[in-house]
Amino acid sequence: MGVQEAYDELLESGELNEDPMQAAMVRTLDTVVDAIKERDQGAMPGFLRKRFGRKTPVRGLYVWGEVGRGKTMLMDLFHEAVPLKKKRRVHFNDFMADAHARINAARAAHEDEPVAAAADTIADEAMVLSFDEFAVTDIADAMILSRLFERLFKRGVTLVATSNVEPNELYRNGLNRQLFIPFIRLLQRHVDVVQLDAVADYRLNRLQDRKVWFALGDQGFERLWRALLGGAQEKDVGVKVASRTLTAPRAAGGLARYTFSQLCEAPYSANDYSAIAKRFHTVFLEGCPVMTPSQKEIARRFINLIDVFYDQRVRLVVTAAGEPDTLFDASAGGAETEAFAFNRTASRLFEMRSASYIQDIEDAPLT
Repeated sequence: MGVQEAYDELLESGELNEDPMQAAMVRTLDTVVDAIKERDQGAMPGFLRKRFGRKTPVRGLYVWGEVGRGKTMLMDLFHEAVPLKKKRRVHFNDFMADAHARINAARAAHEDEPVAAAADTIADEAMVLSFDEFAVTDIADAMILSRLFERLFKRGVTLVATSNVEPNELYRNGLNRQLFIPFIRLLQRHVDVVQLDAVADYRLNRLQDRKVWFALGDQGFERLWRALLGGAQEKDVGVKVASRTLTAPRAAGGLARYTFSQLCEAPYSANDYSAIAKRFHTVFLEGCPVMTPSQKEIARRFINLIDVFYDQRVRLVVTAAGEPDTLFDASAGGAETEAFAFNRTASRLFEMRSASYIQDIEDAPLT
């Protein structure tokens, strides 16, 4: 099934509203799918391809535009339509974490060109790479991208990516950005850059006027999670924090789902919560209990979590044992500092579940 057929099915089912900019992008994506089909139908026999080590490259796409315009949904349709087994659909940050791991392994194996060796292993596994949220903020990523993708493109890998910024804005004001410019030029030689400026912010529409604070066990929480997934497959995703990697056990695109225990009973810091907030625009938090003075450390982590999510404008969907202002029971005494801080936390939680909060954060990193 091509991108157009899949998109038409969503329109007919009522899951999508017709949008002329999205419709145009669907046609553009189908041209890439068709080119991949033609390339593979005329491909040389496998033993010759193995000998010469490459396929004729198919020009890819770099799709950029404002938040919530359907880029991720269209990328999902494209990935499903690509008629290859060797394809990979991944968030850009996860791809880079994997690339660094491969490069480190190549160095440990004393490869002469570890970046090229890592690129070769990636190309052996996937001839089409589909990226979500192409955004370069890490100097370690910026310094290897040109060498990594020069090799990938030479191997015939096709890149289709989404981003909130046009290529010339990538790594803007980054350290040693002049060393990153060759990658932008390389990218522009191998992809067509297309802006998606759809009529509405569809992802926000899914949360507007929705209940986002649920009692424990309320099935509305599960239904909302499924609705926002929109058919995407949740999976285990790594989140980089300096030299460490945290685990988001249930994630898809910019959505993540955690239990209270996973986020607040583990020894996480504000830096950990900040990394999660930068990686995911919407977090589902399941099973918030009423905390007591004997759980001061847990309460402090919860306070830090909400402070970070609020400051970074994360959308939060919660199941809890009570209303925000009842989640810390200070009646036994001995936790005056936490009780005082929790008053602000409760106030922020009330605001974060309001329709105005959701509407006011249109600039959050949705894609």
